[in-house]
Amino acid sequence: MRILRAADRAAVPWKNGGGLTREVAVWPQDAGFDDFEWRVSIAEVRDAGPFSRFEGVERILAILDGRMRLEFADSVAELDAASAPLTFSGSESCSGTPLDGPVVDLNLMTRGRAGRMQRLRRGIVRDGLVVALATTRIGTETLHRFDAALVEAPVALGGDAYHLRVVIR
Repeated sequence: MRILRAADRAAVPWKNGGGLTREVAVWPQDAGFDDFEWRVSIAEVRDAGPFSRFEGVERILAILDGRMRLEFADSVAELDAASAPLTFSGSESCSGTPLDGPVVDLNLMTRGRAGRMQRLRRGIVRDGLVVALATTRIGTETLHRFDAALVEAPVALGGDAYHLRVVIR
């Protein structure tokens, strides 16, 4: 298991320059926006605007703090921290509008793979990435808010976290 501390993440501009994101993990390591197989990030959304487009990429988004309206060509979704993660195509035009203040969201993007994102409070995690929403125990380690753990063998989880998995299609 590898621990990825939130305090070690640098803020970088979005692909379209409209905001900031902090990369949690990417594969292959050191891949950029155009050549990742999967990427997990936490973004801060302060202003309304278009999402970056990623042709051929599946996106899964969960709201960690705040409320946001997402507008697509043929639908609208309003999400908050209690909402289930939303899956959509990175090729699709999408615009986001924070409601009632800034928003923090968790993003899983996959290219040629299927992604899964599930909120857990306890259980056994066999593989994947765990992102803590509050102080969380994973095995013998303690994760704090937005810390993450890359898991490769079964380990006990106790706390509030998202579990993300990527599988080959």
